[in-house]
Amino acid sequence: MDSSFLTEKFYQYLPQHPKQAMEQLLSLIPEAAVTHVQSLLSQSNLSIKITKKRLTKHGDFRRRVDGTSMITLNETSNPYRFLITLLHELAHFKVAESHHYRVKPHGIEWKNAYREIILPFLNPKIFPNPLCSLLALHMKNPKASTDQDFNLVMALRKYDAKTEKVVLYELEDGQLFYLDNGRAFIKMKKRRTRLECKEVESGRLYLFSPHAEVSIPHSTP
Repeated sequence: MDSSFLTEKFYQYLPQHPKQAMEQLLSLIPEAAVTHVQSLLSQSNLSIKITKKRLTKHGDFRRRVDGTSMITLNETSNPYRFLITLLHELAHFKVAESHHYRVKPHGIEWKNAYREIILPFLNPKIFPNPLCSLLALHMKNPKASTDQDFNLVMALRKYDAKTEKVVLYELEDGQLFYLDNGRAFIKMKKRRTRLECKEVESGRLYLFSPHAEVSIPHSTP
């Protein structure tokens, strides 16, 4: 798939290139969600871009100075994560379209819009249980990121591509681990919702998400 795929004013683009535009985006979501997503996007005047994986976010929404809107989404083999991110960002778009004054990015307006958009998708035919039940629970008071919902994150992780990486919370205190950039850390202790870790080279302390994926040294025979 071309990760630079960009829809230009999606609702105008579809009639011109229906197969090319739809197949590239809809191939990344659960098949049972296709009809609902097509309906949402056909009514939306925005650009959508699929990008390579970013470490700090799954997607984002921007309102340009010229008044147009863009959503960027990380390409992923996990259709449930991709769909949740798409709906999360579409809620931002809906708020931007309906509120012409400044509101909090993840305030009550966004929460209400997100609930309204995601409701038709809260179906075991789209999100298998227990993922569907956990997502419904999450939507009672949705967070700024699904990464803040530990149970939901762990349920989603089961559908990620297989990897040798481990989840940080599974490591013992004092255990060494590495980030993708090669920086080495030692897991120290839990502090409320984060894990305190010490960088080996500098000795500085950092806070990590408990479900951050990290690499550990391979044991020698």
